[in-house]
Amino acid sequence: MSPVFVITVLLWVSVAGLAFALARRAAYWREGRASTAGAYGWTNLLAIPKRYFVDLHHVVARDPYIARTHVATAGGAILAMALVFINYGLAIYSPWLDKLIFLAALAMLIGTVFVWRRRHGAKAVPARLSRGPWDQLPLLLGSFALGLLLFSVLPATAMSGALAVAVALLIAAGAFAMTFGAARGGPMKHALAGLLHLAFHPRQERFADFAATRDAVPPTALNTPQLDAKEYGVGKPVEFRWNQLLSFDACVQCGKCEAACPAFAAGQPLNPKKLIQDLVTGMVGGSDAHYAGSPTPGIPVGTHAGAPGKPLVSTLIEADTLWSCTTCRACVQECPMLIEHVDAIVDMRRNQTLVEGRVPGKGPATLANLRETGSVNGYDIGARYDWAVDLQVQVAQPGRHVDVLLIAGEGAFDMRYQRTLRALVKVLNRAGVDYAVLGAVETDTGDTARRLGDEATFQQLARTLIGTLAQYSFTRIVTADPHVLHSLRNEYRALGGFYQVQHHTALIDELIAGGKLSPRAAAALAERDITYHDPCYLGRYNGETEAPRRVLKSIGIKVVEMERHGLRGRCCGGGGGAPLTDIPGKRRIPDIRIDDARASGAEIVAVGCPNCTAMLEGVVGPRPEVLDVAELVAAALE
Repeated sequence: MSPVFVITVLLWVSVAGLAFALARRAAYWREGRASTAGAYGWTNLLAIPKRYFVDLHHVVARDPYIARTHVATAGGAILAMALVFINYGLAIYSPWLDKLIFLAALAMLIGTVFVWRRRHGAKAVPARLSRGPWDQLPLLLGSFALGLLLFSVLPATAMSGALAVAVALLIAAGAFAMTFGAARGGPMKHALAGLLHLAFHPRQERFADFAATRDAVPPTALNTPQLDAKEYGVGKPVEFRWNQLLSFDACVQCGKCEAACPAFAAGQPLNPKKLIQDLVTGMVGGSDAHYAGSPTPGIPVGTHAGAPGKPLVSTLIEADTLWSCTTCRACVQECPMLIEHVDAIVDMRRNQTLVEGRVPGKGPATLANLRETGSVNGYDIGARYDWAVDLQVQVAQPGRHVDVLLIAGEGAFDMRYQRTLRALVKVLNRAGVDYAVLGAVETDTGDTARRLGDEATFQQLARTLIGTLAQYSFTRIVTADPHVLHSLRNEYRALGGFYQVQHHTALIDELIAGGKLSPRAAAALAERDITYHDPCYLGRYNGETEAPRRVLKSIGIKVVEMERHGLRGRCCGGGGGAPLTDIPGKRRIPDIRIDDARASGAEIVAVGCPNCTAMLEGVVGPRPEVLDVAELVAAALE
């Protein structure tokens, strides 16, 4: 039997295996609900190269070692298989193409060696990596590459007998893993699903040019379900949209989401990687006994099972897992496959809240307060600005235009946040800013209700506030609360509310740059090391990390950085309604963040969010002082 015949047979068997794998996995994805009509045509397949080489590799490149090995392994594999198909599938049999196959297989083999070294040769193998089949994968891919290498370099006269069988088996072992193995749910399913996931991503807006589409809803805004169509969240795997199920199959189990998750670090019952694998298990049916990664803290592996039409919570996923999430998007930020973990969690929360009526802790009372009073704690909203009675703050009037409409948010009832707001007002007064507040008509934006899964209350509150804002004339909204900023700037767009919204640090930065403020920190302050804690809803959700730092540096403050800062900053634990649901863990998330600050040597932690202030100041024992950027600027103006 000639070597050419053998390689041709293996090629077509592999093609058949790939088609089988695609059909098998697609059968699972099709169990999900239909996705947005008109947004996912077959022309999306043409976008895969750009999204693979730019959007995906932009994330992968943060780890240069893996980026290089991925280019060599995946690039070599794709190129080698394409060349084999051209040369042998089309019966060209060109020796020059054989040479190219040799080079592609060599690159793939080198890549697999480095993948193996990452998992077995390194002194400290990352604990986040899944083991089991993932440890065997470099051997199988290396076997495929070695087989192709030998086939392309050995003369035809030598390819006979035992050697020919050995080469064929090497190629077949790797090809099986990449085709039939993928169909059975093996590691290589991530490559098949991953490429299609890039084409049919549940959030096409992640790839949009927002400079050209300013009215579009940005990718960090939660999706807006149609409540009239009874979209009440996800209670079973089949209630996810089909392209969400596809995205779960794309998971490469690298564990970067796990390493970034504040709840996992605190020992709460959430591991985002395990959660995604549980959703895959629910999609195909079975138990989690074969999961080979770090378990969810406090929940042993092998005790849960699921099926496409069975309830997710309690049978496959514990409710506390969903309520542990702070919605900080650290998992999404780190995911090299661009999976949207937070969307899936909030979808399942919506079912628990709107259908099952199960919200833990203080969640039910909070939601009741929001529905009845427009305030998280049931306060008289007419008292929201009592802290400003001595500061000559103007209240907005219909028919009178102002440049800045200051919206304080729910935190304005808190005495600690009032210190921040008073400092901000003093800064605005000093700069001569034309501003006003909403006063007694300001109601909650609904951020907490939406994160707790109560979409109905969120939409009710949002429409109320949109109607209120329509009565006033202003150029832009400014707020010291990133959660308020995110709701007004991003999430209200789906309901018809389009506003220019600025964080208070961005406005202060603008005033300093324009010469309207010239703050100078006193020597006692300038000599102290200060670190800046990035709020998740300002940094990861809205991309603003530099304005607060520019402000601090402009007043003569030395800024030292924590190890995790900027877009990769660690959450304070105050988002997503987590302080209300209060799921216990081994540590508190703010304690971990204060440890980060201590490690930087900072004496002061500068913040830009009332939730962050409350969480970090709640840490007991010796710790750095916590001050809002506005407080530091106001002190520098004195």
